[in-house]
Amino acid sequence: MHDVLPATQPPPLSLRRHIADTVRLAAPLAVAQVTQIAMGITDMVLLGSLGSAALAVGGLGTGLFFTTVLVLQGVLSAVAVLVSQARGAGRAERAPAIFRTGLLLTVLLAVPAFALLSAAEPILLALGEPADLAHEVGRYEDVLRWGVPGALLGLGLMRAFLPAIDRPRVILWVTLSAFGVNGLLNYGLIHGVWGLPRLGVLGSATATAATLWGTGLSLLGIVLLTPSLRHWAVPQPTPTGLRQKHIPRRAALFAELLRIGLPVGVTYGVEVTLFQSVGLLAGLIGTASLAAHQIALNVASFAFMVPLALAQAANVRVGFWTGAARPTEARRAGLVAIGLGAGFMALTGIVLLAAPRLIVSLYLAPGDPGNAETVRIAVSLLFVAAVFQIADGVQAVAAGGLRGLRDTRTPMLLAAFGYWGIGFTSGYALAFRLDAGAAGLWWGLAIGLAVVAVLLTLRFERRTRAVPAGKMPA
Repeated sequence: MHDVLPATQPPPLSLRRHIADTVRLAAPLAVAQVTQIAMGITDMVLLGSLGSAALAVGGLGTGLFFTTVLVLQGVLSAVAVLVSQARGAGRAERAPAIFRTGLLLTVLLAVPAFALLSAAEPILLALGEPADLAHEVGRYEDVLRWGVPGALLGLGLMRAFLPAIDRPRVILWVTLSAFGVNGLLNYGLIHGVWGLPRLGVLGSATATAATLWGTGLSLLGIVLLTPSLRHWAVPQPTPTGLRQKHIPRRAALFAELLRIGLPVGVTYGVEVTLFQSVGLLAGLIGTASLAAHQIALNVASFAFMVPLALAQAANVRVGFWTGAARPTEARRAGLVAIGLGAGFMALTGIVLLAAPRLIVSLYLAPGDPGNAETVRIAVSLLFVAAVFQIADGVQAVAAGGLRGLRDTRTPMLLAAFGYWGIGFTSGYALAFRLDAGAAGLWWGLAIGLAVVAVLLTLRFERRTRAVPAGKMPA
């Protein structure tokens, strides 16, 4: 991709070029996202040294925190759409205004997130959690909530902005560095070594908050201090008339970011709450079912990082070619990303089918008679996960392609219908009406994901089919 298109359009890109450009953009993002998960695993391992109670507090507190951040991260994904379209249109001078407006939105979104996490204890009590656990998680969130602005800056704004200006590797290197810093800080503050105070469970929250701030500020500093990146975020001297003509006003940009981003945030929330609700239902079936659900969900989430990166690549590349008024390339960019997502998830599905017991053994000792029921259920859930891998990858990438067209409201409705109207209701019926247990819940997830994958792919295909040049959806 180029920052400014030449006056005459070049010949169409080959399939090989589309694949190469998509992989080049998505690969660093996938590694960064896997590293982010590894950071969470490191935190849980270190907390586990304090006992199961500390692990429960840290797990629940961190889950609540990152669920909140994920939803708001979806809102900030609109920055990638507008910046990539501006690049494609050869109007790079718009990028700084979009970036600054995104920065303002980041600050404003931090306020409700901070308030929500401040009310963690009463929220958990209202949900029926034990009073002692709710109190300790509330104390944990009282520390971790201070990391919200850093998380939204690094995981939200900068992860949307840097791929949109074709600099995804910056995210990779900073995230890899943060992984090491986070592990050392967690160990030091939990156990009180290297001259650091011994804070126990709260040490993990402190370390995570500090790492999030460090990541966000590092990415921001790199953009502002690197000459080759600075012009994307800092306005350059421009004749007044040109500025007024090509650079939208702040209020208009803010409204556009919300129009595109809010439905994405809702979609993320709908999907996350679906899996959390399935976990609650699995708990009603039994402890073994809940443990098996957590194992299968962890495995599926790990595999999902690659389609998630491909979705962001589709977002950027479809947006770029849409801004360039080259609808054929936008269509090919989206379909190539969808194909890559389906292909990768087909491979992961084969792995899950071939070695489910081996995978479960990474979490539990299969030879322990006390684990027999959990292992049996987990293996059955991994079979279901293998079946829905392709659908899960396709729905994620298709949604990313539609975001590149600024099409987010209808996909939000389709996702809500598929996840809850189809997936949740069918899973509940299979599990509790037909006594299929935890596997029934997961077959419901599979059905819902398949419905969403088909609907979103058909919508992308229809929105990009035979559209005259210059007439792509705005």
